[in-house]
Amino acid sequence: MNPPTASRNSPAPDKAHAPNLGMLLTMVRSEIVRAIEAELTAQGLDLSFTQFLILNKAQQLGPASATELARAVEIDGGAMTRQLDQLERKDYLRRTPDTQDRRALRITLTDAGNKVWRNTASGCSQRVMNAAQRSLDKTEQAQLHDYLQRVLRALRDKP
Repeated sequence: MNPPTASRNSPAPDKAHAPNLGMLLTMVRSEIVRAIEAELTAQGLDLSFTQFLILNKAQQLGPASATELARAVEIDGGAMTRQLDQLERKDYLRRTPDTQDRRALRITLTDAGNKVWRNTASGCSQRVMNAAQRSLDKTEQAQLHDYLQRVLRALRDKP
């Protein structure tokens, strides 16, 4: 296996000044959030990154509770309620009574929410991910994905 390179387009950073892994991951996440929000805005969508994640998970999960969605996008219940209120006002989702538990609500995408996700939002994400990985060949992309999955699993596994 070849040693990792900094970038094909820039010199390797001075190791004494290079960010540690945690800082590097934070910086990458911040840039992804910024880029996705810019793409959404360019497409005329008034969506935050968190709302984008909620639409994505609602599309993947189908009817879900607010708690299930909050867990899936890793935000607290209060923040989820505020985001759901905004998305409901935009007519991207609806809350309907759960058929099994009248006290509970199920969150589903509306036709408008499905259309926004299918026709615009998912494409924004794909363009950003393609741009983020443009300096990597297919093998390197697969390796990066594998490494990040392994780091995530290691962090989530309790000793």
